[in-house]
Amino acid sequence: MAARPLNDDEVLSEMNKMVTFIKQEALEKAREIKVKADEEFAIEKAKLVKQDQQAIDAQYEKKRKGVEVAQKITQSNLTNKSRLKLLHRREEQVQELFEMARSQIVTFAEDEGRYAQFLEGAIVQGFLQLMETHVTLIVREKDVGQVQKAGEAAC
Repeated sequence: MAARPLNDDEVLSEMNKMVTFIKQEALEKAREIKVKADEEFAIEKAKLVKQDQQAIDAQYEKKRKGVEVAQKITQSNLTNKSRLKLLHRREEQVQELFEMARSQIVTFAEDEGRYAQFLEGAIVQGFLQLMETHVTLIVREKDVGQVQKAGEAAC
């Protein structure tokens, strides 16, 4: 069969078919490009969101640790203040005991018989605890005589 020349309507019809085919291919290609761009956008968006989320998590963790450290420091300071108050109160009580003992010893020293007996007992106790052959005692000037007598009695 020999190819015959196409008339104007046939040419127009063939051209319309080609234009439709080209448009269809262009639309499909545009859809493919759009789908690929959307996928790449979603991947990039997810990547950026993950990076920002990690940065926020890191900042949060840093702040949380800072708060924990601050709380531990505060707790430690409170504990130390409490201990210092306790030690201060204990020191006050010890000083009160020393003052009471001093005043009672002064009163006690007035009864020479009991005081001599006490000195002898204290010196014996000191000798036994120290276990030394020579011991030096430091006493009040007015007690030197009594301490010498008590020391001789203790030996």
